[in-house]
Amino acid sequence: MSMRVMPSGAGEAYRRYISAVMLHGHASARACALGATDLYALNVLDLAGPMTPGELGARTGLTTGPTTRLIDRLEAAGYVRRAPSPEDRRKVIVEPVGKPAGLDEVMAPARQQIGELLSGYTPQQLEVLFDYFTRATEAYRTAAEQLRDSSTD
Repeated sequence: MSMRVMPSGAGEAYRRYISAVMLHGHASARACALGATDLYALNVLDLAGPMTPGELGARTGLTTGPTTRLIDRLEAAGYVRRAPSPEDRRKVIVEPVGKPAGLDEVMAPARQQIGELLSGYTPQQLEVLFDYFTRATEAYRTAAEQLRDSSTD
């Protein structure tokens, strides 16, 4: 696979982008009286649906103890519930049952600005962007799994 030459400053621009996304996530969580990991976990559950505590821990990068405390916080706030797994009643799954009341309002300004930004792209450009998002998601997920696996050796 040949490497293409990236434009000057591309790495820095990408790092600034990632930092801005993370900063917005932290600010959004604070605005909803949540920790960033709590909001991230709610997003994971919203996207993937109910899962075991172990799966939630793996997807959020948390070990068993912090995952349990995370679920306890989210359950106490009314955002998730623990329920018996339909496949194995001895197992527990974590189900999303609510979201912070102000979350949509908190996210609306960024969503509107990003929507306006995307409206300036052609359908072909959007296809490339969303292809990148899909492929980069898998690349980051794989890299995170490799890091997690190498740290447990």
